[in-house]
Amino acid sequence: MHVEELIGRVKEGQIQEVIMATNPTMNGDITCTLIAKRLKPLGIKVTRIAHGLPVGSDLELADEVTLGLALQGRREV
Repeated sequence: MHVEELIGRVKEGQIQEVIMATNPTMNGDITCTLIAKRLKPLGIKVTRIAHGLPVGSDLELADEVTLGLALQGRREV
């Protein structure tokens, strides 16, 4: 979906929350940030899916960035 199309739907009152699911790359981060900056002034809740360690992976193979993201996205059990 194009950003302007999304903003149009938001202004029509059809959307209350946008959940960002972009790749965990610099381009994904930039895309998420730019869209959030456009939507937040409209009163829309903008969230992003957590990223970090995939199920079944080995902690020994994880780099510092991946571990950091996994810690940021943690939730209480």
